[in-house]
Amino acid sequence: MLHGTLTAAAAGDLLSLYSGFRALSAVEGDGDFAFIPEDRWVTLDAMFARVEALRLLTVLVCAVVFIMWFHRVRLRAGMLAPTAFRQGPGWAIGGWFVPLVCLWMPYRIANEAWTVGLRGAKGPFWPLNLWWASFVGSLLLGRYANARAQRTEDLGPYLDAVTLGMVAAALSVVAAGAAMFFAARLTLMLDGDGNTAASR
Repeated sequence: MLHGTLTAAAAGDLLSLYSGFRALSAVEGDGDFAFIPEDRWVTLDAMFARVEALRLLTVLVCAVVFIMWFHRVRLRAGMLAPTAFRQGPGWAIGGWFVPLVCLWMPYRIANEAWTVGLRGAKGPFWPLNLWWASFVGSLLLGRYANARAQRTEDLGPYLDAVTLGMVAAALSVVAAGAAMFFAARLTLMLDGDGNTAASR
């Protein structure tokens, strides 16, 4: 179920990328004379609204399923190594909802769980780091792009914001793929094949 919701979230991001390309391709003219015909803008605006609503739905469902999995993983790792964590298992849920804390607390818990999964062996941390870097990058860049798009009334800055939003969507697709790999590997490690899983 986790991989299914992550796939759905990535599909929503791909739709967002598609709508961004549609907006950029709708521009006519060049430089100070660039414009989007009104009829095409109305169509694009409606498409943006539909895509954003669908994307929000998939992200919310994915977030619920992922946080439930994350909490179960924290409980499982805590049973294997009760002293490996600096915070209680409740932070595996609450850490996602506290402003600013959400930018590092889940990563720390995931890092501690990954270390437990390695069971003392040396292993790569890149699956965890790739997931978290792409996730936080897409989150921050996406919010900045949305805020910039809402503040501007000129076409040029608006299209710049659309481009930034497309980069954020691409990062989010990477984050979804990295999350699938990270979740599968960590689950395997905690289920008992830690050293073998870490070395593959």
